[in-house]
Amino acid sequence: MRYIELDYANVLPFVSAEEIEVQRKNAQHVLKSLRDGTCRGNDFLGWMNLPVEIGEEDLNRVEICARKLRERTDVVVVVGIGGSYLGAKAVIEAMSDSFAVCDGPRVVFAGNNVSEDYLYELRRYIEHKRFGICVISKSGTTTEPAVAFRLLKEQLERQVGKEAARELIVAITDKEKGALRTLADREGYETFIIPDNVGGRYSVLTPVGLLPVALAGFDIRGLVRGAVDMRARCEEKNADLPMDYASVRNALYQAGFTIEITVNYNPKLHYVGEWWKQLYGESEGKENKGIFPASVDFTTDLHSMGQYIQQGRRDLFETVISVERPRYELVVPEDAENLDKLNFLAGKRIDEVNKMAELGTRMAHVDGGVPNLRVVMPELSEYYLGQLFYFYEMACAISGGLLGVNAFDQPGVEAYKKNMFRLLGKPE
Repeated sequence: MRYIELDYANVLPFVSAEEIEVQRKNAQHVLKSLRDGTCRGNDFLGWMNLPVEIGEEDLNRVEICARKLRERTDVVVVVGIGGSYLGAKAVIEAMSDSFAVCDGPRVVFAGNNVSEDYLYELRRYIEHKRFGICVISKSGTTTEPAVAFRLLKEQLERQVGKEAARELIVAITDKEKGALRTLADREGYETFIIPDNVGGRYSVLTPVGLLPVALAGFDIRGLVRGAVDMRARCEEKNADLPMDYASVRNALYQAGFTIEITVNYNPKLHYVGEWWKQLYGESEGKENKGIFPASVDFTTDLHSMGQYIQQGRRDLFETVISVERPRYELVVPEDAENLDKLNFLAGKRIDEVNKMAELGTRMAHVDGGVPNLRVVMPELSEYYLGQLFYFYEMACAISGGLLGVNAFDQPGVEAYKKNMFRLLGKPE
């Protein structure tokens, strides 16, 4: 068995090992408070043991539900926002073939915006297709998914009838309360529970993430097994990997590096970056504190954002997610005319070109004053994504504790909602 790895050698020119050790000693106290449940936000620590609490019966039920919907539909619309869709979207995008028609129904997403054009085009796309709905909301009243679900439910019932629609809608919601729970009980939808002690951005290993991933035809058991193994390593080695990551990034923060950019060199990891941005931004951005999370796709963004990273303000650092082994092999061919002057690459694998672009960029950015870390995944698979998710979640909880904030609440997101509801004339 292999684990993901963390390399922070390219940070040491900017912060000393002693500065990192100061953070690591503080992080030991944070880790203890997480394990004994005395930290701030301790009513949302269910994610810590979640991997080992997912039983065979739970996985079987998710797989049976997914198989039933896959057999009856051409499209499944997953309705949710934030943590209710980003984890699943990250896995599905990472594991999908970039161009092939999927084996089974296409999984698409709604409820993560209130764009009229997007929702109109979605309704038009599914108008003459067999489609189902997986709606994810603890309350059932969050504006973006509630509006989308209202539109899609009406369309599904119109296309197949109310009785048939009941068999094509699955709700992932609260165990006992909320508008979606009330509706699901009344209509007889199949339901899965969002645990009370797991916040949305930590919920990828609950049915919130597992069911959409299973609907897309990917291996949820591998995903869970990766998280189980990373949790076991954290237990055995005192959370060494997340401890190092949290300590290094906070040492950089104390040294004035206030922006972290997550970098990938594989476009399949784009939504892993989006998931990471929510996890860290919503967890740490409080009390006028926090490292600002951003993400870029290299080498694409080297031709745009690369200029700023190389020579802009020196208040940012990078964390590169690097995949050791690609799935396929492709070699640069020889060209007799060599008009592009690239015959020096002939016979080399495309991945070698990509890896040298990664190494060369890291060297250039360090020379330009940008510290960088490297998270190494042996391969892009459900198993290693499970490891990565648990690693990042544990590191985020430790890092939030080092900042002195509650890493499990999000009071600031209510401000825009109050203004929006007032402007729309919502009754008090």
